[in-house]
Amino acid sequence: MSSAAAAGSAMLPVMDQPQDGRLKNWAGNIEYSTSQVHYPRSVEEVQTMVKQLPKYRALGTRHCFNRIADSNAHLISTRDLNKVISLDTAAGTVTVEGGIKYGELAPYLDEHGFALHNLASLPHISVAGSITTATHGSGVHNGNLATAVTALELVTPTGEIKQFSKEKDGETFNGVVVGLGALGIITKVTLAIQPRYLIRQNVYEHLPLEQLKASFGKIMSAGYSVSLFTDWTTDSINEVWVKSRADQGTPPPTELYGATAATKNLHPIAANSAENCTEQMGVPGPWHERLPHFKMGFTPSNGEELQAEYFVPIHHGVEAFSAIARLGRQISPHLFISEIRTIAADQFWMSPCRNQDSLAIHFTWKPDWPAVSKVLPVIEKELAPFNARPHWGKLFTMPPSTLQHHYEKLKDFKQLAATLDPQGKFRNEFIAHLLY
Repeated sequence: MSSAAAAGSAMLPVMDQPQDGRLKNWAGNIEYSTSQVHYPRSVEEVQTMVKQLPKYRALGTRHCFNRIADSNAHLISTRDLNKVISLDTAAGTVTVEGGIKYGELAPYLDEHGFALHNLASLPHISVAGSITTATHGSGVHNGNLATAVTALELVTPTGEIKQFSKEKDGETFNGVVVGLGALGIITKVTLAIQPRYLIRQNVYEHLPLEQLKASFGKIMSAGYSVSLFTDWTTDSINEVWVKSRADQGTPPPTELYGATAATKNLHPIAANSAENCTEQMGVPGPWHERLPHFKMGFTPSNGEELQAEYFVPIHHGVEAFSAIARLGRQISPHLFISEIRTIAADQFWMSPCRNQDSLAIHFTWKPDWPAVSKVLPVIEKELAPFNARPHWGKLFTMPPSTLQHHYEKLKDFKQLAATLDPQGKFRNEFIAHLLY
């Protein structure tokens, strides 16, 4: 990959030019609107960039399926800001650069005897990108990844370093953490950690829908983290993935509310090889090798795909799930698989799980946007009675007026953005359209 200084900006750090034109996101459905992609190697280089460039967005591991991280001017990638800064065993925290991936951080923590409370379904995503979009993981008692944050550092458009902490900044902290990339570039994050633990992963097949509806709370609480996978074509759930702490409770049963234990490792998409999935069959292993569904060194999920996801209050879980099940014939031709999981409530202003324990209904679509774009409004209409909030980094067609209605702290968030970024240098078309 060639490197060159940006034209007319001799003081800027080097800029990588994609060999085949503009960068694309991880799934390939988004081509970013600029070829001006910068890769700072230090906080000082980030400061230089934000002062000299007129307009930009921060770019993480390019795992978002929409244009939240897009810019038609400049992209500043945190790819090379990927180091562990310090491990404070007394305070129970780790401080890292924002661009580090969970798949890089987790083994380091495990080697030192520590763990995080939760991980997403794939470890390939960065810490900063995950928390700023409220990306989540699973578990009725587990908050999303942002709930581990105890402090963070932003570089503002003036090049100033701003530090925020849970202890000192109260409500402002709750506004900053899930910042949607609109407040500054996250260069440093401090996360709460705990002693390392082992997880065993058991998979069950063919859970009857009637059993799920009758015992919904018990099934979703059957482990530390539970995921249901369905293609909406039958009257049963294809697979139930139960991740249990090996130091808590009794070993999982051979049958789960009518679902039978799998006899081999499975992929969420039945036709795919389980080679890239984390170990199952109840074999205990380190937390970071079981909480994600996919291994760090392999292509996660299907690879070439589209994703959408909606959060509803968990007390509406059965109703919301049943509403989508009624759309099965309309959905299934365009779908690889759906995943249903739970996330505990948090206090972040722009989090889809703010003030509500949530059920997340996720869709992994075939890469056919014309077809998917017609299905999403139908899904959103069915979920509207339950005040569904979409995932910020995935695809949705919800109009701005509806989306804004779901966030009672939106006015405060926009005031915070005006304070930290008065000229709107971090604001892109995605943010302007949906929030303004």
